[in-house]
Amino acid sequence: MASNSDKLLKSDFTGFVTVRGAREHNLKNIDITIPRDALVVFTGVSGSGKSSLAFGTLYAEAQRRYLESVSPYARRLFHQMAVPAVDAIEGLPPAVALQQQRGTPTTRSSVGSVTTLLNLVRMLYSRAGDYPPGQSIIYAEAFSPNTPEGACPTCHGLGRIYDVTEQSMVPDDSLTIRERAIAAWPTAWGGQNQRDILVTLGYDVDRPWRELPQKDRDWILFTDEQPVAPVYPGYTPEQTQRALKRKDEPSYMGTFSSARRHVFHTFANTNSPQMKKRVMQFMLSTDCPNCQGKRLRPESLSVKFAGYDITELSRLPLKKIASILVPYAEGTATGRSQQNTDHPEQTIVAQRIAEDLVARIKVLLDLGLGYLSLERSTPTLSPGELQRLRLATQLYSHLFGVVYVLDEPSAGLHPSDTEALLTALEGLKKAGNSLFVVEHNLDVIRHADWLVDVGPEAGEKGGEVLYSGPPEGLQDIKASKTAKYLFNRSEVATRTPRTPTGWLHLSGITRNNLYNLDAAFPLGVFTTVTGVSGSGKSSLVSQVLVELVSEQLGQTLPMEEEEGEPLEQVAPISTDGRITAGMESIKRLVRVDQKAIGRTPRSNMATYTGLFDHVRKLFANTKMAMARKYDAGRFSFNVAKGRCENCQGEGFVMVELLFLPSVYAPCPVCHGARYNAKTLEVTYRDKNIADVLAMTVDTAWEFFEEEPPVHRALTVLREVGLGYLRLGQPATELSGGEAQRIKLATELQRAQRGNTLYILDEPTTGLHPADVEKLMVQLNNLVEAGNTVIVVEHTMRVVAGSDWVIDIGPRAGEEGGKIVAAGTPAQVAVNRQSKTAPFLKRMLEE
Repeated sequence: MASNSDKLLKSDFTGFVTVRGAREHNLKNIDITIPRDALVVFTGVSGSGKSSLAFGTLYAEAQRRYLESVSPYARRLFHQMAVPAVDAIEGLPPAVALQQQRGTPTTRSSVGSVTTLLNLVRMLYSRAGDYPPGQSIIYAEAFSPNTPEGACPTCHGLGRIYDVTEQSMVPDDSLTIRERAIAAWPTAWGGQNQRDILVTLGYDVDRPWRELPQKDRDWILFTDEQPVAPVYPGYTPEQTQRALKRKDEPSYMGTFSSARRHVFHTFANTNSPQMKKRVMQFMLSTDCPNCQGKRLRPESLSVKFAGYDITELSRLPLKKIASILVPYAEGTATGRSQQNTDHPEQTIVAQRIAEDLVARIKVLLDLGLGYLSLERSTPTLSPGELQRLRLATQLYSHLFGVVYVLDEPSAGLHPSDTEALLTALEGLKKAGNSLFVVEHNLDVIRHADWLVDVGPEAGEKGGEVLYSGPPEGLQDIKASKTAKYLFNRSEVATRTPRTPTGWLHLSGITRNNLYNLDAAFPLGVFTTVTGVSGSGKSSLVSQVLVELVSEQLGQTLPMEEEEGEPLEQVAPISTDGRITAGMESIKRLVRVDQKAIGRTPRSNMATYTGLFDHVRKLFANTKMAMARKYDAGRFSFNVAKGRCENCQGEGFVMVELLFLPSVYAPCPVCHGARYNAKTLEVTYRDKNIADVLAMTVDTAWEFFEEEPPVHRALTVLREVGLGYLRLGQPATELSGGEAQRIKLATELQRAQRGNTLYILDEPTTGLHPADVEKLMVQLNNLVEAGNTVIVVEHTMRVVAGSDWVIDIGPRAGEEGGKIVAAGTPAQVAVNRQSKTAPFLKRMLEE
């Protein structure tokens, strides 16, 4: 495609979309004309304004126009984007957005539900399954654990049951009740209240728990009774008994609640995630004895297809399911039951549904997702995998005349899988659709019919269209950073690999598709772990390696902020494997992942990095603040004394519209500043605190030049390619790649002590090649300071610039999980078994 791009003329396209006066975010009043029915790729450094043009302007306007045609009542059901700041857009077809986003919040959402494949599988079991003799037909919904008809009655479709035991609630039975032997009770007054009630009821709270009669222990822990008793706080047991005999007036009447009742009642009713997490530590989970963890009622599990019940089939890789279904789809399946001889219509139904399933699964296999199972829950998928699942659904829907707006569809893809992606995009285009793609991957950019390069820099120094036209024309644009990498094949920063200072040996690793694997990671160098999508890279590095090292160090990892209902979360996975050598030179572990730095707009880059603490102190030390006795807390938008009370420091208010989606408008009191008027009167070098939060990192870097702690933090943020972000940009607006680089910058600010192991999973996600080079400099600095860096990565520029490469494969899922090659980039590049080798070789030779 790219070879004849320079010959493309305006007459080659069927129509155009014309944009006039686009001003969304940092766009500088731009006018642009782009073709329809073509693959249009938007390029430019991170933060240049590509997404503001593709998503914030083009997609937002297409969605707005479509929703104008929908009834007001229906419109309120949509998550509607803001009206874009643009004068006019002409020739814009309806649009479908496929954005990078993390998995859906609940673990009840799965690959099968996102792709709608499970609906067909349930229909297959209902209409064409092999039923036990005498059992009547059951409908498709009875094969779903999320419906009353299908859910196992014992575990309510969760697959696990939760209970408490004496040991889980009383971890140390040598303690007395007064010494808080019953750990499951509240720690503060609530626990004291229960102890005082037990004194009134005549239980001995000063004998070690293990010496109490079993009957008493069982009642205290497990009774459902809730007796009400007079309470005399501060009295000894003897004084309490005397007071009861005298019928003294108690301080209050207390209601007893057993430890089990407290745990389950708190779990079911509290709105506090911390409280929920606290009581969960006393609950033990086991596979449901009724359904053996399969989540469905016995009648549903008794129906088989091709010898599998529906849960067994859902746990197989898609590739395997396709091979099972092909004979049915082609009408060549043998060994069908007597039931089908008696009911030939079932054979026809099985063939029809199997045909549809095979066709849909084929699209997923073409996109390199054959290693996923239908049951795999969406929170465990990477943003790239989730986006490709949605893309597969669109490929099969055969829509015509639509604009697909895609956000880095190559994210998380091995170069060999990128070729399959390009074939899929070509299919959408041939069907008469337009593709507007925001992308950094040079292979995808080279495939474009039309390029729109936005820049020249990020943030305020970006927002201009440097070039719009066939790809070849970009090489004449001097200001374009993309052109340098696209045409000049700019040199890869290869060097003589460093010599490891030691080796970290792992043996007997079993997790997901890794079976009894031995691995060795070099220390004191920069290692990349490569392999096709789903080969087992993240299982080895981001899961097993992280868990084993943190366990050896006695270092508790930050709790994974799971979303959704805690009880619905997947049971903990047991890992086999151990570290056999090399831990003596690792003193600390730092995992830098792509999880959000906060779940609310109150969390932002300035608060997360600690930078805001320094800024607030600067404001508190100004003459006006000292005269008014304002401390640093006054300059936090989370504290009542400093924030605007009308919006509670949010900066906006939500307006409920009865039949339309809720609208967020700037707060009419503070106009989005988040602080009250008195706080905003205090200025530091003529800027108030809201002005500072509105600055980009680049602007603030110049502004705080004289303040070493602030300037140092801002320097590091710029060096990891985040100069374009606003200091107060809410965490909810940051991509996974941006969140990861903020975490890395926070870590880089710390004094380097050496002997730290840094683990990063795809740190180049969302980065332009120019920003990848900045990131490489920072990671190499960490190594030079005596640390070890291990990254899971698909970008060959990073792989070629590393000291050591470990390639996992050879393929995905069950066909992967082995170390195919390990060595320097030059050694791995010539390994004939490695799928990474040809791409790495090409990069090294350029």
